Amino acid sequence: MQIVGIGTRVLNFLVDTIIIAIISMFSYHGWNLYVMFYGYPGFNFGWFFFGILFIYYLVFEFIFGRTPGKWLSYSKVVNREGKRASFGKIFLRSLTRLLLIDMFFIPFLDKTLHDYFSKTEVVES
Repeated sequence: MQIVGIGTRVLNFLVDTIIIAIISMFSYHGWNLYVMFYGYPGFNFGWFFFGILFIYYLVFEFIFGRTPGKWLSYSKVVNREGKRASFGKIFLRSLTRLLLIDMFFIPFLDKTLHDYFSKTEVVES
């Protein structure tokens, strides 16, 4: 079980964030059409971005064990024993990603906060 490096993690983050931003923009603008034509309540773009971010990571990492960014870098999410992570661990991992300070814990914990709390690792596959 070879844990991936920071460069791979950054590549995963960039690819996934670009995909999430595109989905969020389409969702946000689609919702704004309902706001304009049917009088639905408007929401801030952040609600769409962070909601889609949570669902994106939860669904991809639970069903496939990886996101499109991790597919690109041939890596996957596992528990500390090297087995498939449970739904509870993936849920906690996805929820912790919503904290904006998540990545700043790398120098202190030698891993991201979402890996630390959920007791998971990103390894080469």
